[in-house]
Amino acid sequence: MKKWVSTILTAVMVMSLLAACSTKAPGESSASAGDGNKDGKKKHAIIFKNTGNPYGEKMMEGFKNAVEEQGNEAILKAPDQPTAEAQIQMIEELISQKVDSISVAANDEDALQPALKKAMNAGIQVLSLDSALNPASRKVHVNQADPERIGRTLIQGVAEMIGNEGQIAILSATSQASNQNIWIEWMKKELEDPKYSSIELVKVAYGDDLRDKSVSETEALLKSYPDLKGIIAPTTVGIAAAGKVLTDKGLKGKVQLTGLGLPSEMAEYIQSGVSQWMYLWNPIDVGYMTGYTADALVKGDITGAVGNKFTAGELGEKEIVADGEGTQIMLGDPFKFDASNIAEWKDVY
Repeated sequence: MKKWVSTILTAVMVMSLLAACSTKAPGESSASAGDGNKDGKKKHAIIFKNTGNPYGEKMMEGFKNAVEEQGNEAILKAPDQPTAEAQIQMIEELISQKVDSISVAANDEDALQPALKKAMNAGIQVLSLDSALNPASRKVHVNQADPERIGRTLIQGVAEMIGNEGQIAILSATSQASNQNIWIEWMKKELEDPKYSSIELVKVAYGDDLRDKSVSETEALLKSYPDLKGIIAPTTVGIAAAGKVLTDKGLKGKVQLTGLGLPSEMAEYIQSGVSQWMYLWNPIDVGYMTGYTADALVKGDITGAVGNKFTAGELGEKEIVADGEGTQIMLGDPFKFDASNIAEWKDVY
């Protein structure tokens, strides 16, 4: 009898200990980031704006390279259409997959905040790249270049092309794209300089980073403004679409074209003279730096605060700097591609 009672008491004590071990602290989620990584690999996810975008594909390639260099798993995602709603759905899916980090090229800097707050509350590190999230939605932003330098450089470029006189238009991505919007703000500030008094910005059009819509918007600009002298397209999809329209309509030399483009897509237009030159950085490097930034956040090597430093693989040491109310990491200045160098870059990206 005593042995039977002893056995019962022992069983009760064991069950109590197990229950105590499984008790959660107030507000603690039962599923924390990385719980599902039985092989010890961290899961780093990236969400680009939409599929079918060569710039985004190169960016995700760089991200994957960086993540796998560190022995971790890369999850690459992009919606069919560049909408905030589609990105929110993907964020929810990644939360349920218990990833360790989510890097987002935002379709809307504010609309993703509730979903990303949920991710951060689940222990997931959140950062943005290319097109920034608002500071409350991320730890740090990975910026391809100084926004002021991009905006001012694009105006300086088109002004030189059109002889500092005439009508110009901007063909942007989506109206909510934070990177496009801040570049456009700096373009407008550059135009305030009296030396551009003979240049008129007639319209900012939006092709939504979709090729067909960008083609239609370019055609509409040419129809609405028959005296148009220049187009600035700070989007790789938009500048390639505008290049095709200007080529098809035989407007080489009549309407100047510059902006941000992929060398592989713009080589034919630069070599033909439809675009004298354009600019960009290496999107592979943007993704690559993001992969290392995400891992540094997960490891706790950085917190996203100003002054944090870390080594981003082959890109070397990087330092986090202020970005308004948030923080960011700068890749570098925009690079100029023209007839003298496009051939050596067109097969790279």
